[in-house]
Amino acid sequence: MKKILVAIVLFFGTLTLNAQTTQAPVDITKVLKFTNDNYDMGKITTGKATEFNVSIENISSAPITIENVMVGCGCTTPKYNKGQVIAPGEKAVVTLGFNGSAVGAFSKAATLFFSGNLNKQVSFHGEGVQP
Repeated sequence: MKKILVAIVLFFGTLTLNAQTTQAPVDITKVLKFTNDNYDMGKITTGKATEFNVSIENISSAPITIENVMVGCGCTTPKYNKGQVIAPGEKAVVTLGFNGSAVGAFSKAATLFFSGNLNKQVSFHGEGVQP
């Protein structure tokens, strides 16, 4: 009986400890402000590469670092300064290029990774048309 009681106390003690150490994820919209994070390219000529800028503003009181940008496919090319520190109140730019080889509607995405385990998925869409 004592063994069962000790096991129950240890079990609930572990649950309580885990509940206290688990942190809620940070809401990225309270740290960074994005412009063009769902960009409409409209109609673009097939075979003509194009690009657009995603502007990132640090609206927090701590510096944030751009760690990585991962794209969904080889048709999208990111340009950014890996390791760039965005100071509070400052802005940074990530440029996303698209090779434009598709005819018809397209929708693509990229994920931006920042310090503090922050990430943001940005997307763009449009329609490839014949010249």
